[in-house]
Amino acid sequence: MGTLYQIDHRLFEWINHKLAGPVPDAVFPLLREKLFWVPLYVFVVAYVLYNRTSRQAVRFLLFLVLTVALADTLSSKLIKPLVGRLRPCHSLSEVDVRLLVHCGSGFSFPSSHAANHFAVAVFLIFSGLVERRVWKLLLLVWAAAISIAQVYVGVHYPLDVIGGAWLGISVGLLTARLYQGIHRAGS
Repeated sequence: MGTLYQIDHRLFEWINHKLAGPVPDAVFPLLREKLFWVPLYVFVVAYVLYNRTSRQAVRFLLFLVLTVALADTLSSKLIKPLVGRLRPCHSLSEVDVRLLVHCGSGFSFPSSHAANHFAVAVFLIFSGLVERRVWKLLLLVWAAAISIAQVYVGVHYPLDVIGGAWLGISVGLLTARLYQGIHRAGS
């Protein structure tokens, strides 16, 4: 574990310090802001409402909400308290943190931002809403960019976002399968 944490700390410092510059300093804090993504969320809801019957749309949106609620609850209410890892901005370790946002309270592993956004991306891909390969790739890049932003701004270690991504992918796959099963049965 010691070697893994050393690699994690070195990778944190590389992302947090070596990638620093005026453009990333402006972009990465924005990527992690909920309000920044409201137009995307509104577009997804409008797209679903326009392209599905009202019953299908309600079912789909309920599963989307379930996906986020499950990923967020598992990451922030169950796993974080069990693991108890301090955020880099609260840690008294040898890690030098360039903090660009409020550090926040609570624990670090796994990243809820990573879990939630990967869960949404994977759900949208495997539920059948997104069919074109380019859009699938863009959704995964979107979730990855938000995850990397957590490290860049100084509030998570790389292993935190990897753990969050893994959790989100698992939740997204699970809820997409459940949705597909119910969708097929209800069609």
